[in-house]
Amino acid sequence: MNGHMNEDASQWVRRFLPLIEPGGAVLDLACGNGRHSRLLAACGFRVAAVDRDADALTRIAAGSPGIVTRVADLEDGPWPYPGRRFDGIVVTNYLFRPLLATLLDSLDENGVLIYETFMIGNERCGKPSNPDFLLRPHELLDLVRGKLTVVAFEQGRVSMPRPAVVQRLCATRRLESILPG
Repeated sequence: MNGHMNEDASQWVRRFLPLIEPGGAVLDLACGNGRHSRLLAACGFRVAAVDRDADALTRIAAGSPGIVTRVADLEDGPWPYPGRRFDGIVVTNYLFRPLLATLLDSLDENGVLIYETFMIGNERCGKPSNPDFLLRPHELLDLVRGKLTVVAFEQGRVSMPRPAVVQRLCATRRLESILPG
């Protein structure tokens, strides 16, 4: 794993990757330039990277074995993985509320959801500023309540990599306890 990739990957994502089944299938939703897809592949996961940017996906696939890319318009097209389940789902800097229930349905029995994106208040820091793309306070907690076990949750202002207001969640459907007892 090169140092540049390590620097680009979210600390939150890196922190919780070890909870995903080793070698498992992981969806990197709205993967952009593939910073997390590459990290996941380097850690031995089988990665499904989906985004609407075909050029970015071509670059990801060209230099990264272990990543299967798919061009899809997640907001104006069918769900690209009907019936498929993942051991992990990673979402960063992306919010399309109509997909949230589908994400939970796509998580395998012992799956792990790692989610990090902007929330209300970020409009004071820059973009995104449209409320359609900003989580409401505790929205990710409300989403998983009664469906997944929350491993960690944070919300509020951060200063790195740039000032922003974010919400972060790691939750699992795992049946056995993952926390030290």
